[in-house]
Amino acid sequence: MSLPALFNGLRLPVIGSPLFIISTPDLVIAQCKAGIVGSFPALNARPAHVLEEWLIRIKTELAAHDAAHPEAPSAPFAVNQIVHRSNERLEADLAMCVKHQVPIIITSLGARPEVNAAAHSYGGIVLHDIINDSFARKAIEKGADGLIAVAAGAGGHAGTISPFALIQEIRAWWNGPLILSGSIANGGAVLAAQAMGADLAYIGSAFIATEEANAQPAYKDMIVGSASSDIVYTNLITGVPGNYLKPSMVKAGLDPDNLPQSDASKMNFSEGSTKAWKDIWGSGQGIGAVHEILPVAGLVARLTSEYNAARHRICTGVVA
Repeated sequence: MSLPALFNGLRLPVIGSPLFIISTPDLVIAQCKAGIVGSFPALNARPAHVLEEWLIRIKTELAAHDAAHPEAPSAPFAVNQIVHRSNERLEADLAMCVKHQVPIIITSLGARPEVNAAAHSYGGIVLHDIINDSFARKAIEKGADGLIAVAAGAGGHAGTISPFALIQEIRAWWNGPLILSGSIANGGAVLAAQAMGADLAYIGSAFIATEEANAQPAYKDMIVGSASSDIVYTNLITGVPGNYLKPSMVKAGLDPDNLPQSDASKMNFSEGSTKAWKDIWGSGQGIGAVHEILPVAGLVARLTSEYNAARHRICTGVVA
């Protein structure tokens, strides 16, 4: 297994996953400065012209950081492109990423060769979200450079397959970049992801409870105060099954135990589509490990300490 050279400088083998509404330049820049890949959905930049402003700011601030801290340069950043047919901004947003040579493109809800080719035109790489082995094979056939295995327990649009099963099936035929998503919220889980065969861990929900995250204070508090039993899996919100916080549904007047089914064809990425996400909050099952709201640097430091402690336990056979 080998990763492209742009991942060589990571101080922790982690990608901060793109969080709808929540991931903005403040969060991305803090993640990259802390030594992990920061990312955001292109659709978070609203209206569309704001995307270029965000890209310029991220590149400028990271370049300044690198000049001031050559001993600890920033990690690369990524932009998530939703490749679903309802995303009317895809072509324009992708062109903007090409213009600014975004190092990593993360594609979701569809694999398209032309998107991969656009990233490859300037030397960028494409990582594609998948929830099963069949989708993984199709993504690689269409030119993706790596895979993000979105296993059971992940926040947002999660799959239902155990990470053990999903990783072992993919590794039976794929030796390229493989990232694991699903309930990873402490350093021990990051090491476990690598032990299973993943190159990097994909962490989202834990970063909601950070100072730089663009989330309501009540959302951050709910992440800290909740656990896996507070997560419900439903396709009601977008038409695609995902994990959400039950307390936010109750607050919005829904009964988490009696939710209607939705239709994937109704998925909508228009400017008005954020309302449901503002009221009903996504989260993965790993939030039982989140006990306080921290700055991103503090969270990454905690994860790194836990990661190193887990490695020590494994190497010495000493159980803490």
